[in-house]
Amino acid sequence: MVELEWSRAIELPLVATSTTSPAEMRRAWVHRAPETRVLALYRAARVNGDPVPSPWWLRAVAAGGLPSREDGFRIEDRIDKLLRTRPGWEYVPWAADGESGYWEFMPSEGGRTGHRIPTTILNTDRHPGWIDVLPAHSRGTPEPIAVAGLAGLRARLGEFEAVR
Repeated sequence: MVELEWSRAIELPLVATSTTSPAEMRRAWVHRAPETRVLALYRAARVNGDPVPSPWWLRAVAAGGLPSREDGFRIEDRIDKLLRTRPGWEYVPWAADGESGYWEFMPSEGGRTGHRIPTTILNTDRHPGWIDVLPAHSRGTPEPIAVAGLAGLRARLGEFEAVR
């Protein structure tokens, strides 16, 4: 029963696929319910140690690396604010189940390089910078580049945008 309850907890309404920012995506129970209840259900769903679909920030909060869900929301919103001011970046709301979405640099797809998959920025719980970049590519997903937070992203955006 916990698996079904968890599935409902991360379920987004159908209108979420037309959102244009992470803030607009936050419509599931995990985004609105008291954080202590969200953590309790998440831990119950993971009782066997198996991963379950979940937002990056929830995994980071549960592991003790991120202080709160609000801190995760703030990170997403700051990335979105930065990228909205730069041409070529688009927010993609349809990520894997439970995830928060990601941003793609559309000029890195096709063009001179011929890449089929554009440069992608996504949030992660795998390091305390909370941001990964997947370089534009055509075959096989490359290793993500760990970025040292928003300041690191801001400093390296020119490098990431250079692939066209």
